[in-house]
Amino acid sequence: MSYDLKITGGTIVDGTGAARYSGDLGIKDKQIVALGDAPAEADKTIDATGRIVAPGFVDIHTHYDAQVLWDPLVSCSPWHGVTTIVMGNCGFSVAPTRSEHRDLIMRTLENVEGMSVEALRTGLGDWGFETFPEYLDALESNGCAVNMTAMIGHTALRMYVMGEEATEREATEAEIARQRELVTEALEAGALGFATSRANTHVGYEGRPVPSRLATPEEIIEIAQALGDVGGMMQATQGRGLSHDEFAQVAETTGANVSWTALLAGTLGPGSHLKDLEKARALAERGLPVFPQVAVQPVQFEMSWKAPFIYEGMRLFQPVAQSDLEGRKGYYADPEWRELFKEKAGNGGKIGDRWARTEISWFPLDTSMEGRNVQALADELGQDPVDVMLDMALDADLDMRIVQDVVNHDRDEIDELLHDSSTVIGLSDAGAHASQLCDAKYSTEFLSTFVRERESFELEQAVHMLTQRPAQVFGIEDRGTLREGGWADVVVFDMDHVGHDGKRRVYDLPAGADRLISDAKGIDAVIVNGTIIRHDGQDTVSADSALPGKLLRQGKG
Repeated sequence: MSYDLKITGGTIVDGTGAARYSGDLGIKDKQIVALGDAPAEADKTIDATGRIVAPGFVDIHTHYDAQVLWDPLVSCSPWHGVTTIVMGNCGFSVAPTRSEHRDLIMRTLENVEGMSVEALRTGLGDWGFETFPEYLDALESNGCAVNMTAMIGHTALRMYVMGEEATEREATEAEIARQRELVTEALEAGALGFATSRANTHVGYEGRPVPSRLATPEEIIEIAQALGDVGGMMQATQGRGLSHDEFAQVAETTGANVSWTALLAGTLGPGSHLKDLEKARALAERGLPVFPQVAVQPVQFEMSWKAPFIYEGMRLFQPVAQSDLEGRKGYYADPEWRELFKEKAGNGGKIGDRWARTEISWFPLDTSMEGRNVQALADELGQDPVDVMLDMALDADLDMRIVQDVVNHDRDEIDELLHDSSTVIGLSDAGAHASQLCDAKYSTEFLSTFVRERESFELEQAVHMLTQRPAQVFGIEDRGTLREGGWADVVVFDMDHVGHDGKRRVYDLPAGADRLISDAKGIDAVIVNGTIIRHDGQDTVSADSALPGKLLRQGKG
């Protein structure tokens, strides 16, 4: 036999946690046909001497649902070694959506996921689908550079069944039954699972709560019973009325895996993650398949005061979110409103030291202010940091940005979360909050910070955590490991140099909208189903070429 592709001289880490070994890897007809010893000739050869050869990384928490339809290369996840993505997280799928609700769904995504509505309107065009099965067909027809699988989202589902009233009230028994029917239909067509959210940070158009937040726990649990009927998993974003007890009930009644977001460090101060971690361990000890997702890096938002996502979950910001530009400026200038904001978010509030973790990232009126620490600047001026920020924002007609480490900034606490056997790495949010963050670099961040620099994990364990572990939790079959007869999803990287170059802003979304991206370092090659899609830091496929990624219906294929 001759191979289509051979990777020679590398150190193979197969994703299972087994010990590394030196050897070659042979690929033929999209599959791995030789591992360790690969003596035959090949049409193409990659010299991996001094490099690690591992399974492609599996990102279980992306929001590429819309972007993939205009950017089938799903930049920039493959740059960081990702070869399989899961979409539809937090209940934010783009199907099912009736034509009359499309703009409402796009405006919801704009507000809650930081996606430009102009980019969405331009990029999605006439959509070409309404139901979830039709959306899956559109994904398959459109193609993708990486493997993809999608969950049906509760926000779109509720809007489809209830119209705009989905943002205003509880569902009737008939409406809940219809939602369960549609989830069953989606699962039978190939959806990976069902996703929902009751997080108070999830605020949609006109400052309304996203539809899933109006669902009772009983509604969510009833809809989730479709998972027991057909198979699939549930992803949920924690909030009041949707937490450990409800996750346990879904797991017990359906047998489905449940993965929730997000178990983060520092949400309510140092050590605040321990209570949730204890509850997660208790469920694991009961044998329940409930897996909190943890992030490997600080949740760091770059935001403008035009769209202050970080704070929009506060009741104080509800009228702000419902206002136009002049209305928002009016609130920011109001001394009484400012005092209320300081009580919640100023020094002495629940998140009092956050301003010490905040920098001015863009201030066109005086670029010398960019990079200044907000707390240090406030101390220098003898003012409260809230006043400093809002005064600068008003001076700039709200056209300024700050970068803030919101939570998860203590790497020792992140380390503790990563080491817990109940957790799984997630929350990259790739494709979402495009102008506010870029955590698609999570894999290279994990390898550089926690494996190379902190030496907290052996490489074999770390690769397992990026590959087989997330695939197993989400029920994605035959991905996340290197084995003979398996699909050839492979990443070749330099462990001594793997990492990223931080973030940079580009204007390449439809309609010229901006986003943050992150360039990878030390990723030599990325291979999907036997096709090289990245080599030496460059794409080797294009959006208009035949792309190797598969739609993994029900996580299979």
